[in-house]
Amino acid sequence: MFYYVLKYVLLGPLLRLLFRPRAEGLEHVPVKGAAIVAGNHLSFADPLLMPAVLKRRITFLAKAEYFQAPGLTGRLTALILHDAGQISVDRTGRAAGETAIREGLGVLAKGELLAIYPEGTRSPDGRLYKGKVGVAAMALAAQVPVIPCAMVGTFEIRTPERVLPRIRPVAIRTPERVLPRVRPVAIRFGEPLDFSRFMGMPGDKTVLRAVTDEITYAILQLSGQEYVDRYAADVKAGQAKGGRR
Repeated sequence: MFYYVLKYVLLGPLLRLLFRPRAEGLEHVPVKGAAIVAGNHLSFADPLLMPAVLKRRITFLAKAEYFQAPGLTGRLTALILHDAGQISVDRTGRAAGETAIREGLGVLAKGELLAIYPEGTRSPDGRLYKGKVGVAAMALAAQVPVIPCAMVGTFEIRTPERVLPRIRPVAIRTPERVLPRVRPVAIRFGEPLDFSRFMGMPGDKTVLRAVTDEITYAILQLSGQEYVDRYAADVKAGQAKGGRR
């Protein structure tokens, strides 16, 4: 219930007012049944804007840090995420990937939509990075279609060096103030990808890599980003290491 209160009463209208998201290809998202929506990840706004344009409920696998932030703001964030049905996943340690897959399969087993970012983290520079095979493992194990999704324009809303979202004034002004808005963004959904040809091979590493690369390529075609054949997490780790020198 709280998910729909957030979407239609509290957060959704504000997001649509400020970001003006334009949805393309919504006809590719099934009206019922389990499916994975796999997208690029450019901004903190991505997991907020995608649900705002979908009629169906969608569940994200959220990193555990979002649920564990200290202070009042942290507790409020954790409460909102929990009540909105988002799932906390610990991304550290050896079993992190297995935990994420298990949680994701639980969502799909209920016939729901599951959102996944194959890159595993936000892009550090707006480019599309190599996908991790967890998305393929879930798609093959659950035998569900994968809907590629591209967020376009969200990286510019808040680049890594910015603290606050980028905004610009609208044309309509009042004597007291100007209502701020950020630049409009597009959310593009592509045709469902069917991997039934790989049925019975969910643990084959070569198949998992091939399926993941096919999903990544579909996202790339929608987004028009530059592709980097490296994991985004490795690039971020290198940047952090370089910054400490």
